[in-house]
Amino acid sequence: MDFAQIGRCFEENDCFTILTHKSPDGDTLGAGFALCAYLRDMGKKANVLNGEGFPDRYSFMYEGYEPQEFEEKFVIAVDIADPKLLGSGLAAYEEEGRIDLCIDHHISNKYYAKESFVDGNASAACLILYELFKELGRPISKHIAMCLYTGIATDTGCFKYENTTPAAHNAAAELIQYGFGFSIINRKMFDIKSHGRLAAERLAADTMEFFCDYKCAVMILTTEMMDSCGIEPAEFEGMASIPLSVEGVEIGVTVRQRHEQVWKLSVRTTETIDASAFCKQFGGGGHIRAAGCELKGTLEQVRVQITEAVGRLGL
Repeated sequence: MDFAQIGRCFEENDCFTILTHKSPDGDTLGAGFALCAYLRDMGKKANVLNGEGFPDRYSFMYEGYEPQEFEEKFVIAVDIADPKLLGSGLAAYEEEGRIDLCIDHHISNKYYAKESFVDGNASAACLILYELFKELGRPISKHIAMCLYTGIATDTGCFKYENTTPAAHNAAAELIQYGFGFSIINRKMFDIKSHGRLAAERLAADTMEFFCDYKCAVMILTTEMMDSCGIEPAEFEGMASIPLSVEGVEIGVTVRQRHEQVWKLSVRTTETIDASAFCKQFGGGGHIRAAGCELKGTLEQVRVQITEAVGRLGL
């Protein structure tokens, strides 16, 4: 679909359900709540869903949000490359044909929806939505601008990641003119850490192991470690960048336990390694420099799979 077709889709349909991915981040929630507000401003009915609930960390985006009562007629997925990323809470939407439209920026998108708009060059799903809203010509609110800015800022690491483009900078410059206090958002997203988060970083850093002449770093977060810190899952966002921050490391892998023998891998790489290709061999994907996947087994089995895969990189 192109932007004009998406615009007609908005005009011709109603009762929208907007899906966001599990372990929600600023981009999926920013896109979800921005699109919901946009559709409601059009006089449409719309709700945002997340199988794990909305983290307190992002409460400024959903403050005042109230779900509407309606019979669902159109389903949109935002920032979701694979329906498996919906999580168990929204597993019913994995059924073929349930999702009408997907708006995404992951090069690994599975094209599972009836219609898709995927731009792998976009820094964030929120950037796609901002360009869409501009093209459609309808004014956006300060709240929508705030949500879109949050998604762009978080997915670019406050504009320091390699996926940061001139378009991302231009959009941010235009969005902050809405006067929503972007500096407060950036401080909340990137600078402030709870005592529990600091404890989690300390515990995780102690697990870090190095391979391939210190070019690979692997960090572990078990459920026991996370429970001991007493913080919600959203506070662990951003920790995946820690292994790559070590001098000389070209691929950093953060292994986070989801269930007894289920582990989420968050992979971050330098310009020498394609993170999406690395994760694709395990059924995952994402971006060139940031991607993820899930592995099953004991921690030792997972560690062996990672080290063998890294060994094949020829570092």
